[in-house]
Amino acid sequence: MTAPAAPAATAAPDAPAAPLLQVRDLNVTFTTPHGPVRAVDSLGFTVEAGRTLGIVGESGSGKSVTSLAVMGLHRGAEVTGSVRLAGQELTGMREKELSRLRGRKMAMIFQDPLSSLHPYYTVGEQIAEHVRVHFKAGRAAARKRAVEMLGEVGIPEPARRAREHPHQFSGGMRQRAMIAMALACEPDLLIADEPTTALDVTVQAQILELLARLQQERGLGIIMITHDLGVVARVAHEVLVMYGGRAAERAGVDALFADPAHPYTRGLLDSMPRLSDGADGADGADDEPLRAIPGSPPSLLTPAPGCAFAPRCPKAAAPCTGDRPALRAYGIQPGRSVACHFAGSTTPEEAAR
Repeated sequence: MTAPAAPAATAAPDAPAAPLLQVRDLNVTFTTPHGPVRAVDSLGFTVEAGRTLGIVGESGSGKSVTSLAVMGLHRGAEVTGSVRLAGQELTGMREKELSRLRGRKMAMIFQDPLSSLHPYYTVGEQIAEHVRVHFKAGRAAARKRAVEMLGEVGIPEPARRAREHPHQFSGGMRQRAMIAMALACEPDLLIADEPTTALDVTVQAQILELLARLQQERGLGIIMITHDLGVVARVAHEVLVMYGGRAAERAGVDALFADPAHPYTRGLLDSMPRLSDGADGADGADDEPLRAIPGSPPSLLTPAPGCAFAPRCPKAAAPCTGDRPALRAYGIQPGRSVACHFAGSTTPEEAAR
């Protein structure tokens, strides 16, 4: 008697793709004469290929420290936790191995392009050297690639401008040159640290449009570090709000602007200038005064117990000064989370109802 045939194996559903960048429990501590300073504390986030994560917060919130930790550029700091790029662990990696990844797999645009570009060498020479290091290309091929990249980022007459020095470029052109250098070796991850600071609004819009176009063409994962929520609203898909070195809130950009859950996020949004329709139908400035967040950012040298934002928070109550709120899921949007005892409520009494 013939045994019944075994049932055909069912193909397993495709597993979701792993994030391009996955950061878990990241801590960055600096040793100072007055004691240790934890500039980044238990931070976690992900960046998907083809999407932009905006990291926002006041000066001193830990945004730039986080970006340098991802790039492995801290010297003299203790960095713990996990930073995985395309599944490869970067924390603890030897400097020689990290240097191969910088530029080739991940790249960074720094805040001040004039100080980031060497004044002695031409812009084309600096981009070409970047290509030669990572691709082992000859001089002629590297120079050709430099000119191609300058043209790709919208610099007119790229062959001529490649022979000029950084001081001969305008601020917007220098920023474009930095983008050209960062993308010359086709990295998967781009970190932009305040890339539009000190640029006028027209040039700022051009730089943001350029980054969006290059992301669409190349599938770049981008981390946009900024204090400007207008930039975040324009380019980001997800937002990470940082305060005192920790995550205060994570959300999709639309959800964050429509319904900020953390009082600090609400404070940042309330401090933004707005335009409103005037009586004659013309756009004009909103007559409502800006509402600044009272107080000052917390000391990272002597952090207070409880929520770091409690001394400045209009909702603060007894739990806030004693217990540090954990980052927890909030609302129905997948991946949204907030670190607040009274997230989304007006008062502690309302939260208790």
